[in-house]
Amino acid sequence: VQLQASGGGLVQAGGSLRLSCGPSETTFGVSAIGWYRQAPGKQHELVARVLTSGTTNYADAVKGRFTISRDNAKNTAYLQMNSLKPEDTAVYYCSLVKGGTNYWGQGTLVTVSS
Repeated sequence: VQLQASGGGLVQAGGSLRLSCGPSETTFGVSAIGWYRQAPGKQHELVARVLTSGTTNYADAVKGRFTISRDNAKNTAYLQMNSLKPEDTAVYYCSLVKGGTNYWGQGTLVTVSS
């Protein structure tokens, strides 16, 4: 499964960005889709994910600021990131789970300036 991700870039603190992620071709059997991130010197961490059921999971650090949504017909997920902070600066990786396998997209850099 090849993933297409878009969004990211440079924004000032307090600003917003929107990421999107989905498979490049029609894909069935997707159980979860979302984003992880890795900041310099830090561990890879879950940011947000949404299951087919609609259940969402968020990192504590982004709760109340980030919102993930999903278009099940397209298996595309959208991450609306509001009130961005410098500590949100990281490479964000799209993740899709199908058949127990986790597929990764190329990372997209999000930089939040203070």
